[in-house]
Amino acid sequence: MLSWFRKKRPTAETTSQTESADLSPDQTGQEIVTGPEIVSETIFENATGEISETVVAETTDAAPEEPPVEPLTEPSLERAPLFAAPKTKPARKTGLFSRLAERLGRTRESFTNQLDDLLYGQKEIDRELFEQLEELLITADLGYATTQEILDAARQRVKHQDTDNPRVLRDAIRDKMLDYLTRAEQDAQNADLARPKDGPFVIMAVGVNGVGKTTTIGKIAHKFSNAGYSVLLVAADTFRAAAVSQLKIWGERGGIHVMAKDDGSDPSAVVFDAMAHAVAKNYDVVLVDTAGRLHTQQHLMEELKKIKRVMGKKMPGAPHEVLLVLDATTGQNAIAQARIFKEAVGVTGLALTKLDGTAKGGIVINVSKELGVPIRFIGVGEQLTDLRDFDAHEFIGALFDGGSGRQS
Repeated sequence: MLSWFRKKRPTAETTSQTESADLSPDQTGQEIVTGPEIVSETIFENATGEISETVVAETTDAAPEEPPVEPLTEPSLERAPLFAAPKTKPARKTGLFSRLAERLGRTRESFTNQLDDLLYGQKEIDRELFEQLEELLITADLGYATTQEILDAARQRVKHQDTDNPRVLRDAIRDKMLDYLTRAEQDAQNADLARPKDGPFVIMAVGVNGVGKTTTIGKIAHKFSNAGYSVLLVAADTFRAAAVSQLKIWGERGGIHVMAKDDGSDPSAVVFDAMAHAVAKNYDVVLVDTAGRLHTQQHLMEELKKIKRVMGKKMPGAPHEVLLVLDATTGQNAIAQARIFKEAVGVTGLALTKLDGTAKGGIVINVSKELGVPIRFIGVGEQLTDLRDFDAHEFIGALFDGGSGRQS
């Protein structure tokens, strides 16, 4: 879980104090909420294993429709390091790997299966075969430039092994795709992404409208909370009322605190107050939900830059991660979005949603390669466990080998 971090949090005692801290409104009049204001009782364990019970009083007539969430199934309270080492070789074709392979079924049918049909039907490697491979790779949303690099690597493999066996091409394509993904992960590690010595780790989530950003943030918050970290959700999307309500629902479901102001409030002011509160209460992780905006709306992109500057002034070094959420079904347009967001606010990680709804999963490889930014999470369904921590070997294994993981 959360394998892209590389440094342990301070102590368990810190989290215990944080989760038991007084969460009454602060001096700024900021509202601290734990979800939709409806009658509900939730019982959960905090980081020290104690059982806590919270009751939310009824203050509204109706609550917004809840997003589909299934019960947490990951190990609940064994504290994982925030900055863990890269994952080791995964187990073969069991449980979560089979589920991932199933959810990538549309891409596998349209790409991997067609690749196998094409190669197994050939007795030799010729120019026509490479032209067919080019068409197949581009159709899978790998993009022209990336496709040419992959095919060049395949030609070199054939030349080096002095073979005319088309099977070699499959291995060359698979290995080159894996290389793109692992290279981006390694570059991110070399950039020394690490939790600050003092204060919380701040994640700022950005993206265009309709990509599933708020839902993704809620699921990420559950991952951190389930690993034993104290989490603060910040509703800086003050323009879409449903966004605040939705974030409150996610917070209530996991006993995660949400900081919000009235609709239409200045998002920079919300973030400023949230940073002060997070430091005062010693939170481990702060997740900031920003308003969706088209990458072509320059004035809104400037506002995003302002939010980031405010974070840095209140907490030097923040945000420590700028997570861009992309809809995988948008194909090459996702890359155009990513380039502009990266230029504006310095994107450091990607989350791709709706991979189960596209037959063109090659966008995962292409966007990571084109931006040089690692994939942090992939969404392959509506349920909580369908937001997966991204692992390059696991993904390529699911795509090429039906979920069997890394080959030896």
